[in-house]
Amino acid sequence: MHRSPQNVRHLPPPLLAALAGLIIAVAVPCRAAAQAHKAPASTTREKDRAGRSVASATRRSLRDSLQAILDRAVSDSAFPGAVAVIGSHTGPIVSVTAGRQDWGSEYKTTISTLWDLASLTKVVGTTSALMQLVESGKVDLDAPVQQYLPEWEGANKDQVTVRQLMTHQGGLPPFKQYFKANVSPDSTYHLFLNTPLDTLPGVRMAYSDIGFILLGKLVERVSGESLDHYVVTHVFQPLGMRDTRYKPSKTERYRTAPTEIDPWRGRKLNGEVHDENAYALGQVSGHAGLFSTARDLEKLAGAYLNGGAVGGGRLAGAETIRRFTTVVDSTFSSRALGWDTPSANGSAGHFIRRPAFGHTGFTGTSLWIAPQHDLYVILLTARVNPTREHNKIGPVRVAVADATMRALMPAVVADIEAHPASVTPASGRP
Repeated sequence: MHRSPQNVRHLPPPLLAALAGLIIAVAVPCRAAAQAHKAPASTTREKDRAGRSVASATRRSLRDSLQAILDRAVSDSAFPGAVAVIGSHTGPIVSVTAGRQDWGSEYKTTISTLWDLASLTKVVGTTSALMQLVESGKVDLDAPVQQYLPEWEGANKDQVTVRQLMTHQGGLPPFKQYFKANVSPDSTYHLFLNTPLDTLPGVRMAYSDIGFILLGKLVERVSGESLDHYVVTHVFQPLGMRDTRYKPSKTERYRTAPTEIDPWRGRKLNGEVHDENAYALGQVSGHAGLFSTARDLEKLAGAYLNGGAVGGGRLAGAETIRRFTTVVDSTFSSRALGWDTPSANGSAGHFIRRPAFGHTGFTGTSLWIAPQHDLYVILLTARVNPTREHNKIGPVRVAVADATMRALMPAVVADIEAHPASVTPASGRP
């Protein structure tokens, strides 16, 4: 019979004593059994926002390793500050910051610091836009570029396809210093438009800013929108990327990482694009000019890992993403459509292999995404501060990627180290 608390209080004292003894006799062994089955603190497991179980000890170990790498790089004057974020398809597993936004600055680096993405613009903005336009049938990758930009005239240019520009096989030279002409953005664009090919298309892979300048204009022509408006409206806003844009406002300078003391402009750059040609083009271009934060790039990487969608927003379909991020011809180059893929001595390190894809930026930024591991590696720095002659970023990129793989996928690393010639090790999950 169930007794209410009031009835228990009125039990005879001998019966109360017996009842108390019985409760203690049962409770103590139960508590001991629970403690015996409790996992040691060193193996307690937490979950990231993807719901994936990751040992807290593994998180701490990775965080400590990345912190040591970045702190050492700051001490070595590789850059004044940095942020590294390692995550899965819906959120970060480990985030680490080091240093300050500028040498001697009062502002520490945070995941909300704005960074000049440099050539990450090619994939974060231009390639993402082209994925959407190809998926919607508005752009044909194998159509000649002249179908969309008929004013792009010159010897053999009629043979160049959109696909060839995206894989840097269009025959264009890598770079021209047209910014030195000191003319209007429109006149600067026409200098690029009239640049002759170096070779026939498809003969070689020559990484070319000029090709992506043209692709940015192609996005504008097909969509009927300016490039900056298109990427914000159709790529960034749907994914909740509120801080990614061209030409950040002056009110955001306090959280923007400055770049170089530019001899051409005669000042240290803060909030204006580092790339001189992008500046001459009005700071909006398909090859450079975007600023973003680690927090925003987490969302973009998450979308690429999650079949093209994150947080209720959609970037593109899973098949479109696979199409754009798969290496086109590994016997010719490591390039996918817009994206690069891991190669020997590259910034993806020794253990991130295809079908992973990624890209770097001249200012010291990089993003690698490994769908087979449900993993991304973001590293943002301003290694060109105060001069582009600072060239210590390469080993840091490799160290961050390798430390991530060793911590989260030790079996994959062990397999690669045991079979170093392997190019497609088994996928793994932390």
